[in-house]
Amino acid sequence: MPHSNHPKTFFYLPSTVERAERSLLCSPFNIALLSVMRQQSVPLGAIAEDRGVKYGYTKRPLSELACDNALNWLIQVGILRREVDGQGITDSFRLTPLGYQLVEKYQGKNWRSPSWGDRIYNLVIRWLRLPF
Repeated sequence: MPHSNHPKTFFYLPSTVERAERSLLCSPFNIALLSVMRQQSVPLGAIAEDRGVKYGYTKRPLSELACDNALNWLIQVGILRREVDGQGITDSFRLTPLGYQLVEKYQGKNWRSPSWGDRIYNLVIRWLRLPF
């Protein structure tokens, strides 16, 4: 089943977009990973360990567990989803419509550096898993 390169545009509350963007900025991932996810799903094995750094997906090598946890957090805030095939859920990840919107915003740019406030806020909501 082919995927559209131009997913339907959804409108999100500003607080939803801000939370997702903050989570992305505080994540260990680079814009390169999400840019690739615009075109195709990316398996965990290509992101974890030294491969993530080699492909420019991560800022530093991440264990598979740390990588999976960070990717799952981006699922919870609405940026990513797990890829599904005929057998069920896979170990690959794709962008959601919100993820596409954020990638469009940063296309051709680097992430801005998260402030200490961004980091603390993200850490607290992630640690406590506060409902949004």
